[in-house]
Amino acid sequence: MPLSKNVPKADGDDSRSRNRATKEILTVLLFVSTSTGYWRRRRKARVLLQVSAVSYQKFIDFALNETKRHAVLAPSPLQEKYNTLVAMDGKTELQMSSFQAPKIRLLRSMSIQNEVMQVLDFAVFPKPEFDVPIFCANFFTAASTNIVVLDLNPLHDVIHHRDYKDKYYKSLMPLGLKYTKLLPWGGRLTSESIKFFSPMVIWTKFTSSQDKHDSLYSAFMEYYKAWLELMDQAVEETDVSQIMCNCEAQHRYLTWRAEKDPGHGVLKKLIGETLAADLLGNFLFNGIKELGSKKFLDYFPEYCCEDGTVNEKRSIIGKSFEHRPWDSGGEFVGDNVKVN
Repeated sequence: MPLSKNVPKADGDDSRSRNRATKEILTVLLFVSTSTGYWRRRRKARVLLQVSAVSYQKFIDFALNETKRHAVLAPSPLQEKYNTLVAMDGKTELQMSSFQAPKIRLLRSMSIQNEVMQVLDFAVFPKPEFDVPIFCANFFTAASTNIVVLDLNPLHDVIHHRDYKDKYYKSLMPLGLKYTKLLPWGGRLTSESIKFFSPMVIWTKFTSSQDKHDSLYSAFMEYYKAWLELMDQAVEETDVSQIMCNCEAQHRYLTWRAEKDPGHGVLKKLIGETLAADLLGNFLFNGIKELGSKKFLDYFPEYCCEDGTVNEKRSIIGKSFEHRPWDSGGEFVGDNVKVN
């Protein structure tokens, strides 16, 4: 007698069927899990590759070698204390170096590197006997994002001091225009901060690419060579009142940077509040104690809270520059001021 097509399966057959189905589901889940982990690792690998492909050490090496062609560099007394620091995670390392020269009060650099970010903070401060601008390079790279500030920071406000602007920036505007086209304006910058920048400032944000990093390195080299030429041509000031004026201008700049520098948050996370404050006040912006006695609120009283503390906001005026606030000739244009 032939078996019916609808003969119920025996219990053993049903059990084996369920086992096969379970194995198939587990196989699919394992594949999905493995694939997800694979792509996560691929994404992480791409991030690590993009960050590791950037090296700011060559910027430091270039600057030091180029400076030695113009001046006799000697280690700064700060070098003994500020050289290498390991972050709280036990992995991230902060590398610091500092020098001085006949016309240079302090040349210092700090680089930070780990698997997910690289940072360069490089600056050169002239002695108060010279009113030369302050060379400033602040670069931050994380994943595919780059945030850059490169400038010859004016010692005196170029918005209101035309003689100072013409003296140091008029001849450099073609250089500034060359690179501000390759590395365009990075978006809103507060009206308080803008006073510390020159018409040739490079403030930009970009996605990592070889072309962009090559442009940045080229800009750094040309800007630094231009700064060294200014320093070579600088004549030592003998007027005591002018030296004091330069001294206070640099002290004001240092006081602002130490209090409002956006890198404070990164340092705080890496090494804690106490070490971060020490590094900012005594190394990165060294001179706050030596060049003057005024406090932040003496220079910027608009930041004073009712209880006498400093307002943590970066902007009190509440205005910002969405686009470059200087024209091609270096003239400040106020039409680009926008309310937040």
